Amino acid sequence: MHDYKTLLRRAGAVLFWLAVWQAAAMAIGQEVFLVSPVQALRCLLRLLPQADFWHRVGFSAGRILLGFGLGVVCSASLAVAAEICPATEILIAPVLQLVKATPVASFIILALVWVRGSSLSVLISFLMVLPVLYGAVRTGIRAADPQLLEMAKVFRLPLGRRLRAVWLPAVLPAFRQGCSVALGICWKSGVAAEVIGLPNGSIGDALYRAKITLSTGELFAWTFVIILLSAAFEKLFLRALDAVSRALIGGEEDAAC
Repeated sequence: MHDYKTLLRRAGAVLFWLAVWQAAAMAIGQEVFLVSPVQALRCLLRLLPQADFWHRVGFSAGRILLGFGLGVVCSASLAVAAEICPATEILIAPVLQLVKATPVASFIILALVWVRGSSLSVLISFLMVLPVLYGAVRTGIRAADPQLLEMAKVFRLPLGRRLRAVWLPAVLPAFRQGCSVALGICWKSGVAAEVIGLPNGSIGDALYRAKITLSTGELFAWTFVIILLSAAFEKLFLRALDAVSRALIGGEEDAAC
């Protein structure tokens, strides 16, 4: 019953903002400036049957998620290296701070000097998620229970048991939260890179074409597609991560207790 009420509240909030959007579109009365939700939905339904639409979705999703995957592997590796050798953290701290502080547009323009437009979204997505996930994994490592670590050392538990009983239960909650944030950043920065780099067959290229042709309906439709893809991949990834977490540490948590 509680979930049903929550769902109703969320649906009500969505309907409220759709009504506000519709009222604003009617008040402006110029579709080139603001289309109605109905018009945006029509544009989306017109795009869905087209093979070009799905090609663009696959092109952009594949590259953005590749950048995210590389960011996961690299950030986790760097965080572990920093725990083993503190000098590593001191060495990479300026680079990570630079990545966090530099505007995305600056990175995109600089990266165009070194990489092709078709690979730009991979690099930008990777760079944007790297400091987020590195910080999340480092936070999780620091949250490990010192008493459990001491107990594991005393009883000389093998590395695999230490990972499942101590390290993973500490790291995974922070890593999960970091992934939730990083996936949203990944999609926004990746599509922004495509809008500037304009690789053929990408979502960013479609957004730019809709903008220069004043096709506001398509602009809203593609924006809605990006939001849906970001939300869908986030939910799928987090569910998969939860399933892996239960499989890896469920039994070990009971044993530790």
